Amino acid sequence: MTEHSLLINILIYLLSAVIAVPLFKKIGLGSVLGYLVAGAIIGPWGLALITDIDEILHFAEFGVVLLLFLIGLELEPKRLWEMRRSIVGMGGGQILLTSIFLFIIGLFYGLSWSTSLIVAMSLSLSSTAIALQILNERNVLSTHTGNSAFSVLLFQDLAVILMMAAIPLLSVNQIDNDGSLVMAIAEVIGVIALVVIGGHYLTEPVFRIIARTHMREMFIAFSLLLIIAISLLMDMAGLSMALGSFLAGVLLAESDFRHELEVEIDPFKGLLMGLFFIAIGMSINFGLLIEHPWFIISLVMLLVFVKLLALMIIARLFSFNTSQYPLFAIVLSQGGEFAFVLFALAGDMAVLSQEVVEPLIVVVALSMVMTPLLMLVNDYFIEPRFAHSAAIPESDEMEDMSHPVIIAGFGRFGRVIGRLLHANSIPTTILDHQPEMIENASIYGYKVYYGDARKPALLHSAGAKSAKVLIVCVDDPQMALDVIDIAKKHFPHLTIVSRAYDMGHAFELLERGVTLFQREMLSSAMHLGEKTLIELGYGAYEAHRATKMFADHDRSLFNKLYQTDALEKRISISREARDELAKVLAGDEEEKNRNKTEDWE
Repeated sequence: MTEHSLLINILIYLLSAVIAVPLFKKIGLGSVLGYLVAGAIIGPWGLALITDIDEILHFAEFGVVLLLFLIGLELEPKRLWEMRRSIVGMGGGQILLTSIFLFIIGLFYGLSWSTSLIVAMSLSLSSTAIALQILNERNVLSTHTGNSAFSVLLFQDLAVILMMAAIPLLSVNQIDNDGSLVMAIAEVIGVIALVVIGGHYLTEPVFRIIARTHMREMFIAFSLLLIIAISLLMDMAGLSMALGSFLAGVLLAESDFRHELEVEIDPFKGLLMGLFFIAIGMSINFGLLIEHPWFIISLVMLLVFVKLLALMIIARLFSFNTSQYPLFAIVLSQGGEFAFVLFALAGDMAVLSQEVVEPLIVVVALSMVMTPLLMLVNDYFIEPRFAHSAAIPESDEMEDMSHPVIIAGFGRFGRVIGRLLHANSIPTTILDHQPEMIENASIYGYKVYYGDARKPALLHSAGAKSAKVLIVCVDDPQMALDVIDIAKKHFPHLTIVSRAYDMGHAFELLERGVTLFQREMLSSAMHLGEKTLIELGYGAYEAHRATKMFADHDRSLFNKLYQTDALEKRISISREARDELAKVLAGDEEEKNRNKTEDWE
């Protein structure tokens, strides 16, 4: 049985999640609470189906790492710089206020100043995993409130580094000499520099080489390899793995492969995040809760109240819309996963005793359970009170980073359209699955993202949800139809404009309701034919008129053929139409001469 223990554990995780999460979503309690309850049921204080919590928790933390990487991909360095005020102001203010309140409470409970300081710093952190999951589920991450909450979380991840550095200084076994401290700082700076330089100059060429193989599994493998390597490198330097992955994501935010990376990594992130929440539910020591129920519950309530108070003050200082105070505060009101890391470090260095650490771990875990419940209170009792107010709706404060036009395929056809739109200052998001096309376009200053537009997640990542027009210019006719089918299914609001390979392809576009298309050879062939007529002695007006008559005739023929399904009948109609056109042109000499003007010659 032991040789199958890993598979049995995986079976238990998946089964508990598949049962609990849809059930909790169905009754309106949210997926996070579903995962937490599932973990509590299968954990050592429930059915005891799984008991090795620490190992699972360490593995599941990789879900947070992937989450931070994907968030980093959404933030270009320029935008990150623009957010510096909210990151430092709101994030720093939240940690400072919360820490001061909790430090005073710690002293009141009889803790030493050093113990109170470490406990206060650790509990000031919020759960990145839970907060972002809730914001994503409610589709408010791109709003002012969502951006503000993210800024606080980002500063907290940065602050973890300083907190981890401060804990040894508060220990009885302090760093022996200044030289060790200098070496530690130098190591941190060196690792960050290595990640920045390597991420900027080395990853892009490797991605291009892998993309040319068209082996999706290799693309996924290198993506995971990159994230794991950077995370472990940061961890070895004593830094946060999540912060390292976030930094890697920011460095790749301007990469041509950004959207494809998002699509390939997202499924792994979702599964591991669920496992992380299950592990948190398993880690709750219900024995301690049963032994000292009122003490633990009072600490949980006190922690949540203090954080709500501090966050409300921050929202007030930064001029939030009053209706958004509760959402901003509740989302960040729990203890964070990094509190576990800091408690463990402080315990190893004898700064915190086990008598202090054990109840605090339960308090943090239960505060995480409180967040989904408080969100329900907000949804049903708090938000409705603001429904009648004349406050500015949250959607008015959105930072719309998407473009109105998406071009799928940037070959010889798509590039002409791209140039026209660029000349008219219309922002576009351009996708192509051919690395060579991306390289060629970059030479001329075009930003083209690597990816297969047949993937709904890629289109979503490229902004299809808010875009107005999708222009399909891929070379492969069947691929173009697949892209259109996917877009019609998942983004029905989009107006689709397409390149038609030939008349038959145009018929298939019409079958899909696409009426804005251009047969790729028709216009250019007619223009070249017109020039040929002039070279053969036709006057400019004669050539132009003949071409126009041909275009009118072709349009009529197209409509007739589209209404006919049988191939033999279409061939017959085409032959008759060709002969008819020749007769019309031959009998039009008198009309041509009557309307001929010198301006055409």
